[in-house]
Amino acid sequence: MTINQSKEPLFGKNLKQIQEITEKMGMPRFAAKQITDWLYKKDVESIAEMTNLSKKARELLSQNYQFGLQKPMNVQTSADGTKKYLFRAGEHGYIESAYIPEKKRNTLCLSSQVGCKMGCLFCMTGKQGFQANLSAGEILNQVRSIPEWHQLTNLVYMGMGEPMDNLNAVMQSLEILTADWGFEFSQRKITVSTIGIVPAMRHYLENSHCHLAVSLHTPFEKERRMLMPISQKYPINKVLTALKSYDFDRQRRVSFEYIVFNGLNDTPRHVKELARILNGLKCRINLIRFHTIPGTPLKGTNEESLLNFKYALNAKGITTTIRASRGRDIDAACGLLSTRELRGELHDQQVTDRNETYKRLKIYQKNE
Repeated sequence: MTINQSKEPLFGKNLKQIQEITEKMGMPRFAAKQITDWLYKKDVESIAEMTNLSKKARELLSQNYQFGLQKPMNVQTSADGTKKYLFRAGEHGYIESAYIPEKKRNTLCLSSQVGCKMGCLFCMTGKQGFQANLSAGEILNQVRSIPEWHQLTNLVYMGMGEPMDNLNAVMQSLEILTADWGFEFSQRKITVSTIGIVPAMRHYLENSHCHLAVSLHTPFEKERRMLMPISQKYPINKVLTALKSYDFDRQRRVSFEYIVFNGLNDTPRHVKELARILNGLKCRINLIRFHTIPGTPLKGTNEESLLNFKYALNAKGITTTIRASRGRDIDAACGLLSTRELRGELHDQQVTDRNETYKRLKIYQKNE
């Protein structure tokens, strides 16, 4: 199924929005619940298949609306079972989602934007620039349109884009995922990531009970600004102050994502400072191996240094794990598959990206 741009999709609307549609069309109030059942609980892809609605009701709906699902246009499958799905977004954009099967859980990594405006030095998606926000339906389409959707146990908003920069659509998608009239996902099985946009992060914490993951990558502000320009507006001390005002318990956790770069953020000095700034905050750190991307001199740390860094953090009382690397034989790093589709040949852009990266590193090293 593909989305017809001339008709508004039903998929991605919440119960209140569906009720407004059924009321406008003179349908009984209970029809809204019937429609959400078809949208979010059953394996159908068209309004015509909503067989407990009257024929007249289905015809009325079909005149102005469509179901709204879109199948992936490509999939890459890794030797370890990881799958990278590519979806078209609009006329010229693409997004990705990654299906990661494990023994006890099956996780889907979701995108929330087409491209990204944050410009992180280590991220391929940021090199695309920002193109568009995804709607709630486009976010949820990544869940509903893959063959494994019934097997999913966990969802993470860690794909393309910054979820807190598309807050309304992300919050509506979470509502539909967790509602009893929706997918009925446990909030404890969903994690939303952020680079640290403090006002949006506060709204999320106050209006959702899903987990939060914060991109940290270094405890030192100068380094973080070099890696993540958003830190100029929302420095790590403001992010941590906001987090420490919330009570995270066993039912809800905050974690910090930490890509480990060789010689840049993997030293004893970083361990000591992480222990200092995270003191008093119940959290965990997820160490991530760097997946090399075109156009950057950044290198991942070696396995010995990675393990030593983990042990040192654990010794400081910080729960620290190393995230397993998956799908390394395919376009595993977020943004690679869509970038290849979007640009075709990357050579010219790689040269530009490499020059910009070296420039930022040089400025940082000079200031040190």
